[in-house]
Amino acid sequence: MKQYAVLGASPFGKRILEELILLDCEIILIDKDPEIIEFYKNDVTAAYIADVINRDTVTRLIPADIDAVVVDLGDKVEASILATQYLSKLGVGKIIVKAETDQHGEILSLVGADHVVFPNFEAAKRVTPLLVSELLFNYLPISGGLVMAETGVPESLSGKTLLESEVRRNKGINVVAFRRGGQGNYQFFKPEYRLQIDDMLLIVGREEDVTAFTGRDLADKKRGVSDVFRRLFGAVRGKP
Repeated sequence: MKQYAVLGASPFGKRILEELILLDCEIILIDKDPEIIEFYKNDVTAAYIADVINRDTVTRLIPADIDAVVVDLGDKVEASILATQYLSKLGVGKIIVKAETDQHGEILSLVGADHVVFPNFEAAKRVTPLLVSELLFNYLPISGGLVMAETGVPESLSGKTLLESEVRRNKGINVVAFRRGGQGNYQFFKPEYRLQIDDMLLIVGREEDVTAFTGRDLADKKRGVSDVFRRLFGAVRGKP
Protein backbone atom coordinates (compact mmCIF):
# COMPACT_ATOMS: atom_id res chain seq x y z
CA MET A 1 0.00 0.00 0.00
CA LYS A 2 1.25 3.48 -0.87
CA GLN A 3 2.34 5.66 2.02
CA TYR A 4 2.34 9.46 2.07
CA ALA A 5 3.05 12.18 4.59
CA VAL A 6 1.71 15.71 4.86
CA LEU A 7 3.89 18.12 6.83
CA GLY A 8 1.78 21.14 7.69
CA ALA A 9 -1.91 21.53 7.05
CA SER A 10 -2.09 25.06 5.71
CA PRO A 11 -4.73 25.49 2.96
CA PHE A 12 -2.76 23.74 0.19
CA GLY A 13 -1.57 20.91 2.43
CA LYS A 14 -5.05 20.48 3.87
CA ARG A 15 -6.54 20.14 0.39
CA ILE A 16 -3.97 17.49 -0.54
CA LEU A 17 -4.63 15.70 2.74
CA GLU A 18 -8.38 15.58 2.12
CA GLU A 19 -7.82 14.20 -1.38
CA LEU A 20 -5.47 11.52 -0.03
CA ILE A 21 -8.02 10.51 2.60
CA LEU A 22 -10.33 9.46 -0.23
CA LEU A 23 -7.70 7.04 -1.55
CA ASP A 24 -6.64 3.61 -0.35
CA CYS A 25 -3.32 4.60 1.17
CA GLU A 26 -1.50 5.18 4.43
CA ILE A 27 -1.17 8.79 5.55
CA ILE A 28 1.11 10.40 8.12
CA LEU A 29 0.06 13.87 9.25
CA ILE A 30 2.38 16.20 11.16
CA ASP A 31 1.33 19.66 12.34
CA LYS A 32 1.98 21.95 15.30
CA ASP A 33 -1.71 22.75 15.75
CA PRO A 34 -3.42 20.30 18.19
CA GLU A 35 -6.85 21.17 16.79
CA ILE A 36 -5.85 20.10 13.28
CA ILE A 37 -4.41 16.83 14.55
CA GLU A 38 -7.53 16.19 16.62
CA PHE A 39 -9.77 16.88 13.62
CA TYR A 40 -7.99 14.49 11.24
CA LYS A 41 -6.59 11.84 13.58
CA ASN A 42 -9.30 9.28 12.79
CA ASP A 43 -8.90 9.73 9.02
CA VAL A 44 -5.16 9.11 8.81
CA THR A 45 -2.83 6.28 9.71
CA ALA A 46 -0.79 8.37 12.15
CA ALA A 47 -1.07 11.97 13.35
CA TYR A 48 1.58 13.83 15.32
CA ILE A 49 1.68 17.21 17.03
CA ALA A 50 5.24 18.21 16.23
CA ASP A 51 7.49 20.95 14.86
CA VAL A 52 9.24 19.82 11.69
CA ILE A 53 11.93 22.45 12.06
CA ASN A 54 13.55 19.88 14.33
CA ARG A 55 15.60 17.41 12.28
CA ASP A 56 15.24 14.59 14.81
CA THR A 57 11.46 14.92 14.62
CA VAL A 58 11.45 14.51 10.83
CA THR A 59 13.85 11.56 10.77
CA ARG A 60 11.98 9.84 13.60
CA LEU A 61 8.46 10.22 12.20
CA ILE A 62 9.03 9.90 8.44
CA PRO A 63 10.14 6.52 7.02
CA ALA A 64 12.96 6.87 4.47
CA ASP A 65 11.11 4.58 2.03
CA ILE A 66 7.86 6.59 2.09
CA ASP A 67 6.38 7.14 -1.38
CA ALA A 68 6.02 10.92 -1.17
CA VAL A 69 5.90 13.83 1.25
CA VAL A 70 3.95 17.07 0.83
CA VAL A 71 5.28 20.09 2.72
CA ASP A 72 3.07 23.13 3.34
CA LEU A 73 4.15 25.21 6.31
CA GLY A 74 2.27 28.31 5.23
CA ASP A 75 4.43 31.42 5.23
CA LYS A 76 7.15 29.81 7.36
CA VAL A 77 9.77 29.96 4.63
CA GLU A 78 12.79 28.98 6.72
CA ALA A 79 10.97 26.03 8.28
CA SER A 80 9.89 24.67 4.89
CA ILE A 81 13.45 24.92 3.57
CA LEU A 82 14.85 23.07 6.59
CA ALA A 83 12.16 20.39 6.47
CA THR A 84 12.81 19.85 2.76
CA GLN A 85 16.53 19.52 3.39
CA TYR A 86 15.92 17.00 6.20
CA LEU A 87 13.66 14.92 3.94
CA SER A 88 16.20 15.00 1.12
CA LYS A 89 19.02 13.83 3.37
CA LEU A 90 16.73 11.13 4.71
CA GLY A 91 16.44 9.81 1.16
CA VAL A 92 12.73 10.42 0.57
CA GLY A 93 11.97 9.60 -3.08
CA LYS A 94 9.47 12.38 -3.86
CA ILE A 95 9.25 15.71 -2.05
CA ILE A 96 6.53 18.18 -3.03
CA VAL A 97 6.71 21.61 -1.41
CA LYS A 98 4.52 24.69 -1.57
CA ALA A 99 6.53 27.85 -2.22
CA GLU A 100 5.71 31.46 -1.43
CA THR A 101 8.00 33.26 -3.91
CA ASP A 102 10.34 32.61 -6.82
CA GLN A 103 13.34 32.88 -4.53
CA HIS A 104 11.77 30.51 -2.03
CA GLY A 105 11.10 28.02 -4.83
CA GLU A 106 14.67 28.21 -6.10
CA ILE A 107 16.06 27.46 -2.64
CA LEU A 108 13.62 24.58 -2.16
CA SER A 109 14.83 23.03 -5.42
CA LEU A 110 18.44 23.45 -4.35
CA VAL A 111 17.92 21.70 -1.01
CA GLY A 112 16.08 18.73 -2.50
CA ALA A 113 12.46 19.44 -3.48
CA ASP A 114 11.38 17.35 -6.48
CA HIS A 115 8.33 19.48 -7.22
CA VAL A 116 7.79 23.10 -6.17
CA VAL A 117 4.18 24.25 -6.25
CA PHE A 118 2.93 27.85 -6.50
CA PRO A 119 -0.82 27.33 -5.92
CA ASN A 120 -1.77 31.00 -5.80
CA PHE A 121 0.11 31.82 -9.00
CA GLU A 122 -1.31 28.77 -10.79
CA ALA A 123 -4.84 29.73 -9.71
CA ALA A 124 -4.36 33.22 -11.15
CA LYS A 125 -2.88 31.76 -14.35
CA ARG A 126 -5.95 29.57 -14.81
CA VAL A 127 -8.49 32.28 -14.07
CA THR A 128 -6.99 35.16 -16.07
CA PRO A 129 -7.87 33.81 -19.56
CA LEU A 130 -11.46 33.29 -18.44
CA LEU A 131 -11.73 36.98 -17.66
CA VAL A 132 -10.63 38.17 -21.08
CA SER A 133 -12.45 35.73 -23.36
CA GLU A 134 -16.18 35.10 -23.59
CA LEU A 135 -15.61 31.74 -25.30
CA LEU A 136 -13.33 30.22 -22.66
CA PHE A 137 -15.01 28.32 -19.82
CA ASN A 138 -12.15 26.29 -18.32
CA TYR A 139 -8.43 26.72 -18.82
CA LEU A 140 -5.64 24.43 -17.59
CA PRO A 141 -1.93 25.11 -18.23
CA ILE A 142 -0.18 21.77 -18.70
CA SER A 143 3.52 22.40 -19.38
CA GLY A 144 5.87 24.25 -21.68
CA GLY A 145 3.21 26.68 -22.88
CA LEU A 146 0.75 23.86 -23.68
CA VAL A 147 -2.78 24.27 -22.36
CA MET A 148 -6.06 22.37 -22.32
CA ALA A 149 -9.26 24.39 -22.45
CA GLU A 150 -13.02 24.08 -22.60
CA THR A 151 -14.35 26.55 -25.11
CA GLY A 152 -17.39 27.48 -27.10
CA VAL A 153 -17.58 27.25 -30.89
CA PRO A 154 -16.47 30.39 -32.79
CA GLU A 155 -19.16 31.65 -35.17
CA SER A 156 -16.85 31.09 -38.14
CA LEU A 157 -16.89 27.32 -37.49
CA SER A 158 -20.60 26.84 -36.87
CA GLY A 159 -22.14 24.40 -39.35
CA LYS A 160 -18.79 22.91 -40.40
CA THR A 161 -17.44 19.45 -39.75
CA LEU A 162 -14.17 19.19 -37.87
CA LEU A 163 -12.44 18.23 -41.12
CA GLU A 164 -13.89 21.23 -42.95
CA SER A 165 -12.90 23.59 -40.17
CA GLU A 166 -9.19 22.62 -40.51
CA VAL A 167 -8.50 24.02 -37.06
CA ARG A 168 -5.45 21.84 -36.60
CA ARG A 169 -3.78 23.17 -39.75
CA ASN A 170 -5.05 26.74 -39.65
CA LYS A 171 -5.24 27.38 -35.91
CA GLY A 172 -2.75 24.92 -34.39
CA ILE A 173 -5.54 23.48 -32.26
CA ASN A 174 -6.30 19.83 -31.51
CA VAL A 175 -9.99 19.29 -30.75
CA VAL A 176 -10.22 16.31 -28.40
CA ALA A 177 -13.97 15.95 -27.83
CA PHE A 178 -17.24 17.89 -27.71
CA ARG A 179 -20.44 18.21 -25.73
CA ARG A 180 -23.52 18.59 -27.90
CA GLY A 181 -25.34 21.76 -26.92
CA GLY A 182 -22.99 22.09 -23.98
CA GLN A 183 -24.88 19.33 -22.17
CA GLY A 184 -24.11 15.80 -21.01
CA ASN A 185 -20.75 14.08 -21.22
CA TYR A 186 -17.98 14.72 -23.69
CA GLN A 187 -17.94 12.45 -26.72
CA PHE A 188 -15.64 11.89 -29.68
CA PHE A 189 -16.45 13.35 -33.08
CA LYS A 190 -17.98 11.44 -35.94
CA PRO A 191 -16.67 12.59 -39.34
CA GLU A 192 -20.09 13.82 -40.44
CA TYR A 193 -20.93 15.80 -37.29
CA ARG A 194 -21.31 19.54 -37.89
CA LEU A 195 -20.37 21.96 -35.14
CA GLN A 196 -23.18 23.95 -33.59
CA ILE A 197 -22.83 27.38 -32.03
CA ASP A 198 -23.95 26.10 -28.60
CA ASP A 199 -21.56 23.12 -28.53
CA MET A 200 -18.67 22.93 -26.08
CA LEU A 201 -15.22 21.85 -27.25
CA LEU A 202 -12.33 20.31 -25.34
CA ILE A 203 -9.16 21.53 -27.05
CA VAL A 204 -5.39 21.31 -26.61
CA GLY A 205 -2.78 23.66 -28.03
CA ARG A 206 -0.18 26.30 -27.35
CA GLU A 207 -1.33 29.14 -25.14
CA GLU A 208 -1.18 31.71 -27.92
CA ASP A 209 -3.06 29.44 -30.34
CA VAL A 210 -5.82 28.70 -27.82
CA THR A 211 -6.33 32.37 -27.03
CA ALA A 212 -6.32 33.26 -30.73
CA PHE A 213 -8.87 30.50 -31.39
CA THR A 214 -11.27 32.08 -28.90
CA GLY A 215 -11.06 35.42 -30.72
CA ARG A 216 -9.30 37.37 -27.99
CA ASP A 217 -5.69 38.49 -27.76
CA LEU A 218 -4.66 37.53 -24.26
CA ALA A 219 -1.08 38.73 -24.57
CA ASP A 220 -1.88 42.45 -24.29
CA LYS A 221 -4.18 41.99 -21.31
CA LYS A 222 -2.46 39.18 -19.47
CA ARG A 223 0.03 41.24 -17.48
CA GLY A 224 -2.52 43.68 -16.06
CA VAL A 225 -5.06 41.05 -15.04
CA SER A 226 -2.40 38.71 -13.63
CA ASP A 227 -1.03 41.57 -11.53
CA VAL A 228 -4.48 42.06 -10.04
CA PHE A 229 -4.70 38.40 -9.11
CA ARG A 230 -1.20 38.35 -7.68
CA ARG A 231 -2.19 41.20 -5.39
CA LEU A 232 -5.45 39.54 -4.45
CA PHE A 233 -3.95 36.12 -3.74
CA GLY A 234 -0.58 37.30 -2.48
CA ALA A 235 1.35 35.39 -5.15
CA VAL A 236 4.62 37.04 -6.13
CA ARG A 237 6.20 34.52 -8.46
CA GLY A 238 5.55 36.62 -11.57
CA LYS A 239 7.74 39.58 -12.48
CA PRO A 240 6.20 43.09 -12.14
